[in-house]
Amino acid sequence: MARDPALHPMTAQVFSETRCTLGEGPLWHPTRKQLFWFDILEKQLLSVAGETEIHWQFDDCVSAAGWVDDQTLIMASARALWRFDIETGTRTHLIDLEADQPLTRSNDGRADPWGGFWIGTMGYKAEPGLGAIYRYYRGELRQLVAQQTITNAICFAPDKSCAYFTDTTTGKIMRQPLANRDGWPVGAASVFLDLSNQNFGPDGAIVDAEGRFWNAQWGAGRVAVYTSTGALSEIYPIPTSQASCPSLGGDTLSELFVTTAADGLNDAAAGRTYRIQTTAKGQREHRVIL
Repeated sequence: MARDPALHPMTAQVFSETRCTLGEGPLWHPTRKQLFWFDILEKQLLSVAGETEIHWQFDDCVSAAGWVDDQTLIMASARALWRFDIETGTRTHLIDLEADQPLTRSNDGRADPWGGFWIGTMGYKAEPGLGAIYRYYRGELRQLVAQQTITNAICFAPDKSCAYFTDTTTGKIMRQPLANRDGWPVGAASVFLDLSNQNFGPDGAIVDAEGRFWNAQWGAGRVAVYTSTGALSEIYPIPTSQASCPSLGGDTLSELFVTTAADGLNDAAAGRTYRIQTTAKGQREHRVIL
């Protein structure tokens, strides 16, 4: 008999009061012990160091990052991947990303266990099929999945067996087998979760150390946790409907950080970044090899 999922009480605390128009891409830097996240539409990277919140402003949309070393991130913008120096706030061009396509920007992305960096693109107006998913690995950028509309939920199983991703408009979370040697896809992707009959959209996601899949659900105001077999096991409510992406961080990788979006909403809770204490343990974010 299937068990009902554990519904956690409303214990979300505000981590950042800043109301992001489109908060996304939270990254817990494991050596700095510091959270970084983005406001895509406001073209900002944000972080908190001690008691101080930091904003870096850019002239193009920025959306996702991975950590390279204690001082350096890889950062995805609308047109390129960059090497970003945290201390100086400067960035250096690594490689173009759909530089000849003015209708698209980057969206969800994450480092993989081999030191690669996966990044999805989408149309500024979510034009059908205009986006794609790429992998940057040791200097090469290769397209992996084409004809996506809203790329999301890029994350990786702790045993390195597969990647997950979704086109939010389909409502289906896909599972892609990966080669153990170098992390390139092998064979076809299959459906891991079919949420197409729900009244929300699957957004950003992570996989914890036990292999459970944590998914921010846009329109539902929650992060839902699924077992590796796809059973819904836990629900963490967020006090605004547009939850966009989770991250597990903190000293024990058990604090759940969740970005949200204020775009189109006028409630005061929208767009803030939240923190919830859990009993789970996240995966240490993988280091990107440049």
